[in-house]
Amino acid sequence: MFNLENMVDLQLVWYALIGIAVLLYVLLDGFDLGVGILFPFAPSDKCRDRMMHSVAPFWDGNETWLVLGGGGMLAAFPLAYSVLLPALYLPLIFMLLGLIFRGVAFEFRFKASGKGRRLWDISFHVGSLTAAFMQGVTLGAFVQGVPVTGRSFSGNALEAFSAFSLLVGLALVFGYSLLGATWLVMKTEDITQSWARKCANYLFGFVALFMALVSLFMPLLNADISQLWFSLPNFFYLSPMPVLSAIFFWLLWRDLHRGNEWRPFVLSIGIFLMNYIGLAVSTYPWLVPFTFDFRQAAAAPESLSLLLVGTALFLPLVLFYTGYVYYVYRGKSSHEASY
Repeated sequence: MFNLENMVDLQLVWYALIGIAVLLYVLLDGFDLGVGILFPFAPSDKCRDRMMHSVAPFWDGNETWLVLGGGGMLAAFPLAYSVLLPALYLPLIFMLLGLIFRGVAFEFRFKASGKGRRLWDISFHVGSLTAAFMQGVTLGAFVQGVPVTGRSFSGNALEAFSAFSLLVGLALVFGYSLLGATWLVMKTEDITQSWARKCANYLFGFVALFMALVSLFMPLLNADISQLWFSLPNFFYLSPMPVLSAIFFWLLWRDLHRGNEWRPFVLSIGIFLMNYIGLAVSTYPWLVPFTFDFRQAAAAPESLSLLLVGTALFLPLVLFYTGYVYYVYRGKSSHEASY
């Protein structure tokens, strides 16, 4: 009889799938949240139109990966979900409100004019900024760990807003802004592109600063993280990540000053990828740092098998459709309405 659980490490597969879903969300929704953060500072309404049209075909599809990450956690790792959700209620609620407010503003802006459009411009910005900041707070609270007694969260909901999580929130706002600025360099032209390039040059230093601060404070959060990164031979095994990050930063700075259009966005994604891998290495194998690992938090093998069959059928379709949309809407965006 065919038995999937004897052929595949289901717990590890689902741990990897949720990690990949979160990464795809950060990279894909990150740039359009970044566009929203930069939105009110654009030189003109025509520039704002170009910015909006550059993300119009993609923004709601990008949030698919957030659904997969959260839904996958509930189904595949119910123990981790039941512990983390009450610990992160406040930042997650504010994040969802920001995403909802941003989505409403996105739709209504196309139908408004005059002062009404300006109101929705500000709403789009506030929703994007709130969602980005709260995602960073959620990540920071997750990385530093939550108090657990038995199999339940035993802390206070306000503990999610620690100094470290607020620092990560600010870091993610600047990181998303850099992704948004380099996306606009790639997708727009003329005044909008020049302005976006200036923004990227300005944000470059802040992203590097906050990356250094977060990297400095993470080993102080937990002795195991410090031991992982600074013991030998781990130090040499893990050193390519900070080295590659430094190389990506140097190439990004050079490309922004040389007028390259598409590579700054790719390099920004590379910087995010190196940071994400660093966080993943630091928190592996924990799903509730530093209490439950992914094997302790996993659902029954039968449940994981059934979930994996459905995911294997539909995930390739989602990936294909996402790629097809990006292919269809390749090239420069216009200020003319097309949404």
